[in-house]
Amino acid sequence: MTILILGFFLIIGLVVLSNIWVLNSTQFQVFEEVGSLPENKVALVLGTSPILPNGRPNLYFKSRIAAAAELYHAGKVEHFILSGDNGTKIYNEPEAMQAALVKLDVPLEKLTLDYAGFRTLDSVVRCQKIFGQNSFTVISQKWHNHRAVFIANANGLNAIAYNAPKVVNATRKATNREYLARVKAVLDIYVFRKGPKFLGQKENIDLNG
Repeated sequence: MTILILGFFLIIGLVVLSNIWVLNSTQFQVFEEVGSLPENKVALVLGTSPILPNGRPNLYFKSRIAAAAELYHAGKVEHFILSGDNGTKIYNEPEAMQAALVKLDVPLEKLTLDYAGFRTLDSVVRCQKIFGQNSFTVISQKWHNHRAVFIANANGLNAIAYNAPKVVNATRKATNREYLARVKAVLDIYVFRKGPKFLGQKENIDLNG
């Protein structure tokens, strides 16, 4: 019984400390306002499905796309890496993001697709390993951005993040899950030393295109 109690408190401590570490170490790299956001040539848009399992539009997807278009038209970024899951022929987050951004008047030549962004760690590390970007702006929800920047910091990258608009009436499922995702990020980086599932050939991004 004593061992179980000790184990319980160790797990709680790991969750609390991991979340404090991720949030506190990145608090000055995550931005809410376009005006205060430093410029970067490249932004990394983290993928999510455009459609929920119930068939409804995913408002997190819509929010991230709106934020990306906002930064482009404000002159804060010149080019996007759209990183997401393309695990099957019928599921393609990067191409969904591409189509949505083109509809918001972001030129097609300003969009580079990363089909192997299966998780946040993969997307962030591949941004440098595959696409050669050491400095970039991450675009996602606030709760997600802190973890993405934490991963970038751990890999020696110069990342900042812009928080997509809040989703009205959103459930707390994603934010609650993020508490454990931050623990996993700490363990993956500093204990298990995990890297991306796939790397492959490097792809140069033409910022003059």
